[in-house]
Amino acid sequence: MNERSEPRANWTRLLPFGTWLGAYRREWLASDAIAGVTLAAYAIPVSLAYAAMAGLAPQVGIYGYMLGGLGYAAFGTSRQLAVGPTSAISLMIAATVGALAGGDAVLYAQIASLSACAVAVLCFVAWLFKLSVLVRLVSDSILVGFKAGAGLTIMMSQLPSLLGVAGGGHNFFDRIVKLAGQFGDINLSVLSVGAVALLLLLLGERLLPGKPVGIAVVALSIALATLLGLSSLGVPVTGRIPEGLPALGWPTFGLLEFDDLFPLAAGCVLLAYIEGVSAARSFAAKHGYGLDVRQEFLGLGFANLATAFGHGYPVAGGLSQSAVNDSAGARTPLALIVCSLTLALCLLFFAGLLTNLPKAVLAAIVFAAVYRLVDIRALLRMWRISRIDFYAASIALIAVLLLGILQGVLLASIASIFLLLARASNPNVAFLGRLPGSGRYSDRARHEGVEPLAGVIAFRPEASLLYINAEGVLETVLSAVRNSPDIRLVICDLSASPYIDLAGTRMLHDLYDELVSRRISLSIVGAHAQLRDLLRAEGLAEKIDSSQWLRTLDGVLGSVQSNSDQTSR
Repeated sequence: MNERSEPRANWTRLLPFGTWLGAYRREWLASDAIAGVTLAAYAIPVSLAYAAMAGLAPQVGIYGYMLGGLGYAAFGTSRQLAVGPTSAISLMIAATVGALAGGDAVLYAQIASLSACAVAVLCFVAWLFKLSVLVRLVSDSILVGFKAGAGLTIMMSQLPSLLGVAGGGHNFFDRIVKLAGQFGDINLSVLSVGAVALLLLLLGERLLPGKPVGIAVVALSIALATLLGLSSLGVPVTGRIPEGLPALGWPTFGLLEFDDLFPLAAGCVLLAYIEGVSAARSFAAKHGYGLDVRQEFLGLGFANLATAFGHGYPVAGGLSQSAVNDSAGARTPLALIVCSLTLALCLLFFAGLLTNLPKAVLAAIVFAAVYRLVDIRALLRMWRISRIDFYAASIALIAVLLLGILQGVLLASIASIFLLLARASNPNVAFLGRLPGSGRYSDRARHEGVEPLAGVIAFRPEASLLYINAEGVLETVLSAVRNSPDIRLVICDLSASPYIDLAGTRMLHDLYDELVSRRISLSIVGAHAQLRDLLRAEGLAEKIDSSQWLRTLDGVLGSVQSNSDQTSR
């Protein structure tokens, strides 16, 4: 029986839809159906806006929601995550594919579709090699800065559409300069349409949270544009959107060299996975079910593969659309399937209604969707609490503003790794004293009233002892020894050091040699099993009494005091 259940468990893990479909309850159907239709109502204006931002035909954004949702529903493990085009990926496509396509609109669409296929391949590779652990190297502070930079960049890219000017520029600051020179060309009709739409969206968000206000604003703007003839007043509109479903087919391969395509695909994967898993975890915790973060690579991969076959561009799970899905009552990924079917019906029968949709309204929708990315409160909190996190966020923010979304996210990822190494290279070394009236010891620098240890320096490195920090720990301890002339004993407490490498053992050798030259003894306490094995292998047991390695600091100090008392007698 166990032999049969194990393959079945493996298959249900690879195909999560079998699990939730097998446990599906009839009373969930109404909630999933309502959530799916609500999500479709939200997705239509947002996907049109993001596709325009990406430089693609408006219907391509709808393809992403429709096909990406189906792919994720089959292989993803979140029950509320909604998958579709996102603002950051859309801007990344616009900034990168435009240079690769060289002004050819057909080639542009083909490269965008090929990038979705490349994202899928990288997701499958990441799943195969269990690379979800690597994404954890990108810290939360880096993400705060990156999101703020992305939000400002996206809003700046949409300002020309809101003002009715040409815009231009290669980065955030260049766009500001170009826009400042075009203020005299502002089209007041376009500005009025965009400003009213943005105001309605923001009011709707505050007064009707979780409701598809965007589709109502779109419907109202189309009606007014048609009745008032706004296009004749110089207000740009989307134009005719082809009716019908996307033609499925393989992406066009061989358009780019690997080194041209890989950075774009890698940046999309990093963005999509981090944003998707972050959102999925929040909903999993809210509803009390487990999330397989490795399996999410497969869900994201098949979502992008399905989108690539429909000639769309990379998609991801986003917090805003997922929040709409959740607040509308989604219980399972069936809501995504209902959303896809609803979008398919809209493409078949109602696409013509979007012809007179003002582009300024789409820009307003993007504004309303991304302004929350600029989290000023989080940045100020970092400044007050942790300056190194603030600096990390600032690096990411400035990198995105100067270099763009793709280069910014890659630089932010590298910065995360270097900040991790910087933190590990400068661990806190606690010099311990006795808490009055107890056998407990604490960091003298962090607690008042701690009693100093007469003739003894007890230090505790609060990190693993590695090649990147061993020399710094050694210098810190020796500095304390030089400033304390009456020291007879130095005790190294390794209870807070889970790992030690060869450089760490060499540091202990060097410390021992330096202390011996000063006629000071060295003891080691609190060493874990693996540490003790390595210390013995490196010959430290020949220099330092290994019987004390398992003991506590209080036990060793008690023995020292006892020996001192016997000697004095």
